[in-house]
Amino acid sequence: VHGRLTGAGITNDSHHVAQPAPGGTGCAAAVDAALRDAGLLPEQIRHVNAHATSTPLGDLGEAQALHSVFAGKTDAIAVSATKGAFGHTLGAAGAIEAVLTVLALRDRTAPPACSLERVDPEIRLNVVGRDPVALPAGPLAAVTTSMGFGGHNVALAFADAS
Repeated sequence: VHGRLTGAGITNDSHHVAQPAPGGTGCAAAVDAALRDAGLLPEQIRHVNAHATSTPLGDLGEAQALHSVFAGKTDAIAVSATKGAFGHTLGAAGAIEAVLTVLALRDRTAPPACSLERVDPEIRLNVVGRDPVALPAGPLAAVTTSMGFGGHNVALAFADAS
């Protein structure tokens, strides 16, 4: 056992076929639902594997969602953007990101962004750059987010195998 799925949140903001709802409200609702389902508090999350589409609206909306849910606690969360390593796999992206989140918990390491050159200053998250980041000792929980065409938003909460 490498990790445990502890919660899931699914929403559809139906804002636009290819753009997130303003402020990331759909993503925020999915993350909040996943945390509630898992019985986790926002301050227990130490890693987020962001969907990170590398689009200005998508990344900003996702960052706004994380700031909304983790209100003032985002500095303690290592945020990975792994999608750049494997590209846009459409429906498979969420599954790949979930596996990478579990592996991050198992290895206690937030994976790097393979091609990150600079972070938009509006993002204001603790984004993992080109080098992996060690995650803290003790019980560990993480969230992965996925957004899809038509306003679909999914968040999964995982805990380490301990």
